[in-house]
Amino acid sequence: MGGHEAEMGHNYTGIAKYFNSFTTTGRRNCVLATYSTILAITLFFKLKPKKQAAVTEK
Repeated sequence: MGGHEAEMGHNYTGIAKYFNSFTTTGRRNCVLATYSTILAITLFFKLKPKKQAAVTEK
């Protein structure tokens, strides 16, 4: 339990260094990326301008 992450013997390179399921930092980064993506999609649809109906003259 607990323990140092360096003692686990995982040497990651590339994107796996920042997003992995073995280290606390990697797990935190995965959670933050997921929450950020959900927030961005939500804001996109909430702030997207609404389509206006075409105005026709009588």
